[in-house]
Amino acid sequence: MKILTSFLLLVACCMAAFGAKAAEKGIIRGKVIEEVGALPIPFAVVAIFEGAAEQPLSTIQSDENGIFKFVNLKPATYRLRVSYVGFASLVVNDIIITEKDFDKNLGNLKLSNEQSNLNEVVITAPKPLVEFGADVITYNVGSSILAEGSTATDILKNVPMVQVDIDGNATIAGKRSTRVFIDGKPSDYMTSNITDLLNVLPSDAIEKIEVMTNPPSKYSGDGEGILNIVMKKGFKVGFNGNIGITAGLQGNTNTNANASYRGKNYNLNGSAAYRQNIGKGNSESYRTNFFPDTTFYYNQFNNNRNKSDGGNFRLGFDWDITPKQSLRISTNYNINNSNSRSGNDFYYLNEDQIATRLRNQQNLGDGNSHNFVFNADYNLQTDTVGGKLTMGITANTNANNDLRSYNRTYAFPANLNPSLQQNDNEISNQGLNFNLDYDKPVFKKRDQLELGMAFNYRKNDNDLLVQNFNYQTEQYLTNKALTNKFFYNEHILSGYASYNLRLNGWGFKGGLRAEYTDVNFDLSTGANYHVDPYLSLFPNVSINHYFKKRYNFGATYSVRINRPRENTLNPQVNNADTLNISYGNPDLSPAYTHQMDFSFGAFGQKWSFTPRISYSTARGVIERYRMVKPNGVSESTFDNVGTNHAIALMLIGNFRPTSKISTNGNFSIIQSRYSSKLNSSLNRDGLSLRASLGFSMQLPFKTAFESYVNYANNINAQGRNKGSINSSFGARKTFFKNTLSARISTSDPFGRRNNNSFNQGTNFTSQSYSTNNSSNVSFSLNYRFTKVKVNKVTIPPPPVPVKQ
Repeated sequence: MKILTSFLLLVACCMAAFGAKAAEKGIIRGKVIEEVGALPIPFAVVAIFEGAAEQPLSTIQSDENGIFKFVNLKPATYRLRVSYVGFASLVVNDIIITEKDFDKNLGNLKLSNEQSNLNEVVITAPKPLVEFGADVITYNVGSSILAEGSTATDILKNVPMVQVDIDGNATIAGKRSTRVFIDGKPSDYMTSNITDLLNVLPSDAIEKIEVMTNPPSKYSGDGEGILNIVMKKGFKVGFNGNIGITAGLQGNTNTNANASYRGKNYNLNGSAAYRQNIGKGNSESYRTNFFPDTTFYYNQFNNNRNKSDGGNFRLGFDWDITPKQSLRISTNYNINNSNSRSGNDFYYLNEDQIATRLRNQQNLGDGNSHNFVFNADYNLQTDTVGGKLTMGITANTNANNDLRSYNRTYAFPANLNPSLQQNDNEISNQGLNFNLDYDKPVFKKRDQLELGMAFNYRKNDNDLLVQNFNYQTEQYLTNKALTNKFFYNEHILSGYASYNLRLNGWGFKGGLRAEYTDVNFDLSTGANYHVDPYLSLFPNVSINHYFKKRYNFGATYSVRINRPRENTLNPQVNNADTLNISYGNPDLSPAYTHQMDFSFGAFGQKWSFTPRISYSTARGVIERYRMVKPNGVSESTFDNVGTNHAIALMLIGNFRPTSKISTNGNFSIIQSRYSSKLNSSLNRDGLSLRASLGFSMQLPFKTAFESYVNYANNINAQGRNKGSINSSFGARKTFFKNTLSARISTSDPFGRRNNNSFNQGTNFTSQSYSTNNSSNVSFSLNYRFTKVKVNKVTIPPPPVPVKQ
């Protein structure tokens, strides 16, 4: 009996040990291959999720042969998401690990080409919020709580390495010139003011934002970096969409709707949004003017209020004509309206700092703009080994009208006459872009040859009418000195070739882009300018090595250009502030930048860390240059201020301590050194700092929390924008099987956003301080409706042992 009892205890212990082993050593494995050709896909991103969790439990990359393996998994139900650039994502649901069945081999997981994918493989799973690559950072908008019910401008504030200033202009850390693309095409050809488009473009229409620090040869050579906004295409089979509304305590509202229907070989998608916003702010500036015989001071105090509203409407049609041909057509219409009023007090102080004059100015503004874009892309699969031909055309037209009045009176001395001025500015733009691209594997291996050409045409007409009120005749008379018409025409013909090779953990990419630029512009005064056509070459080389399944090293070199365009060339004078006038410089030359980046990535199951070092040399840097005349009037214009050498250290990473908590952060420190023959005050150097920290957490009862804090401190050729902080926090709860979500968010809860700047010239110093009503609390409701056909992936059964 004792022997039997001991035997049973021994069996129980063995079973417990075996169960613990199964609990600790669950395995999910498989191989990622291409659907066409069955070639393995190395370094595909494979994320595993436990149950219905929105954050991945672990994220790894497939090895050189496309093989991946997750180990030490406990008994549970999992799902897998596999993604790789240029291919449609694949999701495998309901992978069950049990004590008895703890080793799951999923076999070959086939990824289909993104353009030729006809069916949604499975119900979509949430993507990681931020994905890091060798020369691109991807921010998946749909994974952000704060993105719901917001606009593109709001989203960009939380994208790693991106800073958005008070005017809504987005830049990449360490880059002086950043271009914004929509679906891989320049947005500046689509609107006269990109900030107007981003302020109304709804977040629910955006799939992801790509930060390209070293854009490939396929993209235009303009700008030291590119922000590419990728719009949703609506690939799900069936009918789906969402309706949302957001309202804030500041009086801002945002409503949007998106819908798409996909049949067997076609897809219809569209979106509409309406935004209303109220902005308030105040500022003050102090300028000291140094001259050989005297020193005097100008102090200025301003307040402003702006109310704006706008709408955005998009419609798209995707048609898979045959398994090898597809056509995509999209249109976009954007409209904005605004009215503003502001007040300015100008104090003139002598060298004893005694006020000798006080001028009051009241400003009224009324503006509207609208633009229309038509885009068509045709794709043809030329063979069975991956050859693809793409042809695209984009046409756009937009118009902007801005009417402003300036009423100037003097509090003292009383004998100075008042003045009333009215500026009517009408701007129109037309553009046409054509591109033809072809890519194909050369040796049927892990390589790709890309060839392409493009033609871009742009026309800008700027009609400025300035009138001054005659108090004797009580009529407005045209000010011929300030009234002018500016006509701008630009033609760019370009071609490129690049070759990519991935072999045994190494990735090589080399390319050359050539652009022939022809620009001419003139004024109604009779002044004509024709820039001599010039040819620019843009080499692009990168190398990347992935080793030991957790490390990645990359190095890149490229040449970029910053072309002067109508906003910097137009010599029309803006005298809205008669003490600080501004105008463009028609004699500007292009600025070229040589830039190199070195990156290193380390990846664990719960963390990633990717430090980068960047070095750039820019010659003929185009920046705003300010000077003070003997009468005390400050004149600012653009100039090729000199050469800038910059070295930057960027630290980017994320950490996921649990499956429900995720953090990500980035820190940049940039050392800039300007040297100039234009003015000794432009010979300066200093540090720019930028940092961002994000945190998200999945809470019980289908609740989630997310927060971001951003900091920026930047140097320029003539001064510095001092440190500014902005923050945002949001919480979301979902109802009714995740179809309805409610979100409450707050921006800058600890105080209004402040912006401070310092500028210095040979005969002046200036300090400015401004605040705006960025502190706000908003509430959002979003309803998602989906009727989707699902094609599930079948997990192959384990192989049956063969008897010997």
